[in-house]
Amino acid sequence: MTNKTSYLIGLIGSGIAGSLTPAMHEKEGGNLGLNYVYRRIDLQALALEPSALPDLLDAAERMGYDGLNITYPCKQSVIPLLDELDPDARALGAVNTVVLKDGKRIGYNTDGSGFARAFQRGLPGVPMERVVQLGAGGAGAAVAHAALTMGARELRLFDSDAARAASLAAELAARFPDRIVKSGGDLRETLAGASGLIHATPTGMAKLPGLPLPAQYLHKALWVAEIVYFPLETELLKAAKALGCRTVSGGGMAVCQAVDALRIFTGREPDAERMFAHFQSLLER
Repeated sequence: MTNKTSYLIGLIGSGIAGSLTPAMHEKEGGNLGLNYVYRRIDLQALALEPSALPDLLDAAERMGYDGLNITYPCKQSVIPLLDELDPDARALGAVNTVVLKDGKRIGYNTDGSGFARAFQRGLPGVPMERVVQLGAGGAGAAVAHAALTMGARELRLFDSDAARAASLAAELAARFPDRIVKSGGDLRETLAGASGLIHATPTGMAKLPGLPLPAQYLHKALWVAEIVYFPLETELLKAAKALGCRTVSGGGMAVCQAVDALRIFTGREPDAERMFAHFQSLLER
C-alpha cells in the first residue's frame, strides 16, 4: 500500500458524457480517505479523432495524471503507446486501464476480471459445460476469455461479423487448447443444448433497444449473463426472467471493472458492495 493520498485520473473515450465511472471512482476514493479527482476526456465533446490519442497521453503525463481508463474506440489503439502490458491485457489485445508512474505507461485490462467477479457474485455454481456468447468485439473478447478461465468446457461464439467471431474463436482455441471453442452455426439449435448465454453486443442499450435474438430461442434451463447496464434490466433479462432463468445484469461488470481499476491505481482495496449500492443509486437518478 502506498502513502499517496491524492490522485488525478482520466477517462478517454468517445461519447462518454453519460458514463457513471467517474462518479463511482470519486465516491469510493473519498470513502477510502483519498483526494480523488476523475475527469472525462471525451473525443466527441472535444471534436477529436482517435488519432489524437498519442497527444492526449503526452498531455496527461505532463499534467500529472496518475492513470487513465480507456474505452471505445481506443482500447486497441492505445497498446503501441504503452511501455508495459499486464499478461491479461496482452492476451486480450485490449487495454482499459493505464497507470502513469515514474515516466512509464503500464496497461491493464479489468473487463475480463470485472466480468468474472460479477458472474461469480451473481451466478454462483451455475453449470459451465456449454456456453453460447453473442458478440465478439472488444468487450466480447474479454468476457469470452473470462468464461473459459472460469471453466467453460465448450464456448460457441456468434457475431454479426462472422469473420470476427471466427478469428476470436481461433485465438481462444489456441490459448485454451483443452477446450472446444467454435463460431457460428444454427443459433437456435446451439442454444437448445446450452447451459448458459452470455450477451456481449450493444443491443438492449437505451439507445439500441430490443432483443439480440428471438425470445423463443431462450429456455428455462439457461442462465443468462448480460453486459449492457443502461438500462439495468434489458429486454433480454426481462424475457429470461419471465421463463425462470437465473440471470446477472451488466451492472456487476460495470462496478467490478471499476473496483479492479481503482485498486490498480491506488493500491488500496475498494469496497465492492458499497460501490454497487452507489452505482444503483446513480442509475435510479
